[in-house]
Amino acid sequence: MELEEGDRSQLNTLSPISVRYHRALIFYRYYLDKSVPLIKERWAALALLLFLFELRVVLTHKWYLSCYTHGIFLLNQFLSFLTPKFDLSLQQDEENKELEAGERSDEFRPFIRRLPEFKFWNYSTRATLIALISTLFNFTDIPVFWPILFVYFIIIFILTMNRQIKHMLKYRYIPLDIGKKKYGSK
Repeated sequence: MELEEGDRSQLNTLSPISVRYHRALIFYRYYLDKSVPLIKERWAALALLLFLFELRVVLTHKWYLSCYTHGIFLLNQFLSFLTPKFDLSLQQDEENKELEAGERSDEFRPFIRRLPEFKFWNYSTRATLIALISTLFNFTDIPVFWPILFVYFIIIFILTMNRQIKHMLKYRYIPLDIGKKKYGSK
């Protein structure tokens, strides 16, 4: 975790607060890079953070609006994770034009996510930490009638997942690699 020469000269021209911020950022990026191959451990840590946040909300009977906004953010991230990077409806229109012209492209097109797994985990972890920290302050506890928010979240979840599943069926792609064959040495 040594600083390179260019980083050191750049840090010398900054204020002490900026230097500490940049060192903290380098420290954060170093351990973030170290966590890339640790997929199960990363997701277990996120599950633990989510459990702590939900436990805090349930035990205190507060911060329902924070919980709702956090849930909406995670749903949005999950949908980006399930969605292909390139619009399949435009690709299908191009293939139809090729068929009309007499050309057919049987080119293999791998599934590329709009939001890669690591970024999905990273953004979700950051959001969960922010939501957990927000439960430490009373001014972030805005009183709401939580059953309405819960029902509204369930409705949004069902409608968006229904739309996503129809899109997956229409364009025949599977965004998750659960159950796919693994090739290689045993």
